[in-house]
Amino acid sequence: MDFRHEVKHEINYSDMLVIKHRLGAVAYPDPHTIDGKYLIRSLYFDNADDKALMEKVNGLSRREKFRIRYYNGNTSVIHLEKKSKIDHLGNKQSAPLTAEQAQSIVDGDINWMLNSEYPLIKELYSKMIGEGMAPKTIVDYTREPFIYPAGNVRVTLDYNIRSGLRCTDFLNTDCVTVPVSDAIILEVKWDGFLPDIIRDAVSISDRREGAFSKYAACRIYG
Repeated sequence: MDFRHEVKHEINYSDMLVIKHRLGAVAYPDPHTIDGKYLIRSLYFDNADDKALMEKVNGLSRREKFRIRYYNGNTSVIHLEKKSKIDHLGNKQSAPLTAEQAQSIVDGDINWMLNSEYPLIKELYSKMIGEGMAPKTIVDYTREPFIYPAGNVRVTLDYNIRSGLRCTDFLNTDCVTVPVSDAIILEVKWDGFLPDIIRDAVSISDRREGAFSKYAACRIYG
């Protein structure tokens, strides 16, 4: 399992404008964006004891969470993801889902998962059966991503974070989401090294590394 370096900061709107201007001169917008951004909808899972939430709230250095995600309202491309973290290192595993499969998981129709060709789908099935893991909340937000080839760097700016409250029917476009935070999250990910040109571009004085969690912010409402 390959882990990448990950650093996250909570910034303000003025910071974001400065960083976007700097990155625009040295990095490239992600080619999958629409006008430089995309909308992300995720459905997060947790067990009956809210293990993933408590791991984040209590600041555990080793933690993991499962989510189902799609972009820009396009339900023809959906992925189950498992995000693992050890201190400042992160890893993401992924497996494709059809819209029908994603909906069946939401509905609790999960026996088919045991026979999936993807180990990650089988792992989620095991945790749903053995630990009571279940869909908990929808998390929506806007992301502006930049890439820089050297060091395999990816810089993202996330904002307009919204919660589906207790709604977990995340394929339903009529599911109401509400704003939960005006935070803007800067995240920088890289492999072996972070080039100085990117380090300088994202540097903002008096902004400490943060532990903001979009999932935790949305769980405040249920």
